Amino acid sequence: MPNLTINGQSYFADAPPDTPLLWVIREDLRLTGTKYGCGVGLCGSCTVHVDGQAVRSCSIPVGSVEGKLITTIEGLDSGSAHPVQQAWIEHQVPQCGYCQSGQIMQAAALLATNSRPTEQQIVDGMTGNMCRCATYSRIVSAVKRAAEIMNDGGRHA
Repeated sequence: MPNLTINGQSYFADAPPDTPLLWVIREDLRLTGTKYGCGVGLCGSCTVHVDGQAVRSCSIPVGSVEGKLITTIEGLDSGSAHPVQQAWIEHQVPQCGYCQSGQIMQAAALLATNSRPTEQQIVDGMTGNMCRCATYSRIVSAVKRAAEIMNDGGRHA
């Protein structure tokens, strides 16, 4: 039984080590903010952070993340006060919203490594996160806004 640290809490996963992390998160722990999209790591809906890196939880075995710090959308900021979450709300990014937790987690990981990305760096950094509603321009604008919030408290609204 792998011992996992998810959103700062320790859990024993009662699942075989080759079980996708996504299923442990959603089915065993009932953290349903992380979504199932394609099942092969191509759409980004299931994105979580493992030791601060954005990963596709549908294609990473639970046994490979034992002892690592895992963060889901529920653990990013419980009060929706993370700069990316604030920017998403401000820019009214979602339409259907299904992909948004993965988009937010990808954007948060990008900004954690590059707090002042160019527009092209944002586009490149968000590649692989699909949005069926095609809100890509709002996503890019929200990532820019989140960077402003992180860097100067958001004074350039």
